[in-house]
Amino acid sequence: MVDDFSERELAEKAKHFDIRKVDQAFLDNPYPIYRVLREQYPVHQTPDGLVFLTRHKDLHQVYQDHHNFSSDKKFEFGQKYGDSSLFLHHTTSLVFNDPPLHTRVRRRIMPAFTPRALTILEARFEAMVEALLDEAQERGSMDVITEFASALPVQIIGDMLGIPVEERGPLRDWSLAILGALEPVITRESEEWGNNSVDQFSEYLGEHLVRFRAGKINRELGEVLGLLLENKDQLAALSDEEMIQNCIFLLNAGHETTTNLIGNGIDCLLRFPDERRKVQRNPDLLKPAIEEMLRFESSNQLGNRRAVADTQIGDVAIEKGTLITLCIGAANRDPGVFEDPENFKIERSTNKHLAFGAGIHSCAGLSLARLEGRLAIGGLLRRFPDFAMATDPPVRGGRARFRGYLSFPIELAAPAA
Repeated sequence: MVDDFSERELAEKAKHFDIRKVDQAFLDNPYPIYRVLREQYPVHQTPDGLVFLTRHKDLHQVYQDHHNFSSDKKFEFGQKYGDSSLFLHHTTSLVFNDPPLHTRVRRRIMPAFTPRALTILEARFEAMVEALLDEAQERGSMDVITEFASALPVQIIGDMLGIPVEERGPLRDWSLAILGALEPVITRESEEWGNNSVDQFSEYLGEHLVRFRAGKINRELGEVLGLLLENKDQLAALSDEEMIQNCIFLLNAGHETTTNLIGNGIDCLLRFPDERRKVQRNPDLLKPAIEEMLRFESSNQLGNRRAVADTQIGDVAIEKGTLITLCIGAANRDPGVFEDPENFKIERSTNKHLAFGAGIHSCAGLSLARLEGRLAIGGLLRRFPDFAMATDPPVRGGRARFRGYLSFPIELAAPAA
């Protein structure tokens, strides 16, 4: 394990670190390497010119400066995917674009993600949580990921896109395949699975748009799809291709990160029982607990930018064209910003984590993710205050960018009276 390495060994590993050449020990626990990188090589350059950032202030600088650091991935993904469905999807979606496309899409969808708009969804989401916990109570056990955390965001985003419940079966697998292709290194099989998933999802959504426009879908749902289809401003209108790819993005972004937030959060409560007891004694601490979960085990560990002008990060010159990886997982444990960052503490007075990014590309669904995390984890704590680790161990997802679990079995014990 990475924890077992001496400081000298960690320093040597950090000196030659390349995010595209990591081993299983790193994937299990990247934080010791991140710590040494942050301390000794905060603006770390690999032999082929990639820059890897680990300090909070450096990430914040890049996030805020969208003039010098671009989110457009056409060059990078062209090299990675070639002329493929993955290239089309990822270069059309909101997150991997600069204005004006980024601005057009974000303005369309943001009204559905404001805290006020989400109050409408809260009762619907609470009912989903309770239904899944009812099923778990009958079994006496639950896999936090497969039977709880992954089901909830698929249902919520499915509702927002107006996708009938009986048609949501393939959504999670499509999402995992498409997001899996964003890892720093992918296999040929993963790339093929990702391309096929984009094709299948796009074909489905194309047919879904036709039905939605024709009024053949329950219009009590589909809040986000309705906003994307509005024609109030023809200059800001989206093509069908842009709508389809951004619907895929919304499902993927809302699914994977929220699943990881719930799974990682429950893991934190089990690893830090004193903090868990604080939340159980005072439910008002659940909101800051969610923020600490986001900081301590960020669902999305890595971001990317490309320098579009000669510039500087810290005291290091950055040439135009340089590819930059922003290590959110490292920045969120920066002792220059967070006191005692390697420990999970829900009562932090300030928590300036970067789990949702910053600047114009801050996560559009951050309020929804917080709501889902609070209701899911709060519901589990309320219904089953004595839940515990099961005999079978949890299984990590084994990915560098998206940190979470594939499986996390727990025993529920007796429900609360």
